[in-house]
Amino acid sequence: MPNPKRRHSQQRSAKRRTHYKAVADTLSTDSATGEVHLRHRAHWVENKLYYKGKVVLEKQSAAK
Repeated sequence: MPNPKRRHSQQRSAKRRTHYKAVADTLSTDSATGEVHLRHRAHWVENKLYYKGKVVLEKQSAAK
């Protein structure tokens, strides 16, 4: 397996790492419920799973 003959400089490593950065999550407001949620993610509101403003799934209550 090949190994580097010389050490890479700190500047070379720093140039490569300049593109690695944390990005804040994008939030949206649901048109149906008014809840704030992460974009392109389903979210629970009052035992209902919403995605793109529509109910996708309803959680059944545990009472018998």
